[in-house]
Amino acid sequence: MDSEYLRLADTIRHQASTHPKPRYIVAIAGIPGSGKTTTAEAVVSQLNADSRGRAALISMDGFHLSRSELDQLPNAEEAHIRRGAPWTFNVSRFVTFMHKLRNWADSTPLAKDGTWASSDILQAPTFDHEAKDPVEDGISITPDASIIIVEGNYLLLNEPDWRDLAALADYRVFVETDPQEARERTAKRHVKAGIEKTIEDGYRRVDSNDYLNGVSIQENLIIPDLVLKSVSTNGTV
Repeated sequence: MDSEYLRLADTIRHQASTHPKPRYIVAIAGIPGSGKTTTAEAVVSQLNADSRGRAALISMDGFHLSRSELDQLPNAEEAHIRRGAPWTFNVSRFVTFMHKLRNWADSTPLAKDGTWASSDILQAPTFDHEAKDPVEDGISITPDASIIIVEGNYLLLNEPDWRDLAALADYRVFVETDPQEARERTAKRHVKAGIEKTIEDGYRRVDSNDYLNGVSIQENLIIPDLVLKSVSTNGTV
């Protein structure tokens, strides 16, 4: 996949260089296990390998409902089982954040004596996979970032509220993979993360949640600007 990452990074860099506004926002989406996070991280690394600008990465995972918030839902038990489904995210907060990111990206970056005022720095939540909960203001995006990559399953989901996100990005990428390949990757990931003890349990978790989410994404997909084929090599994406 390295050559694909390089080509995508080159495409984004070219698009950003001809963009009329100060910063360029890219959305990278895909079904669970598609390799979208790996793709986003690799592309950001490629973009930051030269001096033609700086790229920053934001993950949708920071907008998960916390475990305590899931506990307050009327269907709390199901919510924990289905964590990662669209309705287990704070979508209204995410949309609000993306509007803020859009406005921030379109404003002219101004340095003050080589430093940035706190009002120039955009804060975003992250997700602590060990604690299994979001971390408030887990990442700071400074105004020297000229390309902002946002990655997440539902960035191109054509469902109420979620569909507002696509229009807030300048370029939309969908990482496409075979559903069965994604199923295998996700089951192995659950075991590796300690969420499940055996691969059989991993598959059961996938089939009761992640696979269903993937089907919903594929059936309700906003047409992207680019489809990137995900290829598995020696168990990696």
